[in-house]
Amino acid sequence: MIIERKNNEVVIRLPDTIDTSDLQEMVDYLRYKEITAKSRATQEDAENLAKEAKRGRWKRDRKRLLSE
Repeated sequence: MIIERKNNEVVIRLPDTIDTSDLQEMVDYLRYKEITAKSRATQEDAENLAKEAKRGRWKRDRKRLLSE
């Protein structure tokens, strides 16, 4: 593995034998870190957003789920 800085970027070179599903998980995590780095949201904000999403999903799917 080689890690280097070039033109305001970090370049990571990996052998082609690396498991691509593991690599995808790492890339997803790095993308998450990049997206959330400048966020000012609190843990409480995240929890409230999750609750709101669950409520909306329940309202949307309630009839279908209860009739099964």
